[in-house]
Amino acid sequence: MNTLDNIEVDITVELGATTIPIHHMLRMGRGAVIELDATEHDPLRIYANNTLIAKGEVNVEEGHLRVFVTEKVLRVG
Repeated sequence: MNTLDNIEVDITVELGATTIPIHHMLRMGRGAVIELDATEHDPLRIYANNTLIAKGEVNVEEGHLRVFVTEKVLRVG
C-alpha cells in the first residue's frame, strides 16, 4: 500500500458550467455574475483527473466548505 501513498490525484468539484464568448469574459470585472446551467438543488459533479467519478452536495459548517459524496458514478466499458 505504500506505493499508493505517493500517487497524486487532481480532484475538481463542479458547481455548474456555461459557455460565454471570450469578449464577454474579458469585459467582466470584480463582482460580475456568471450564470450556470445548474440550480442550488442540483448535485455537484466530482472529477478525478478530469473523469467524472461521483456526484455530491455542498455543506458549510463552522466556516468550512465541505463536499459530501452522495452517489458514485459507474463507468461503462
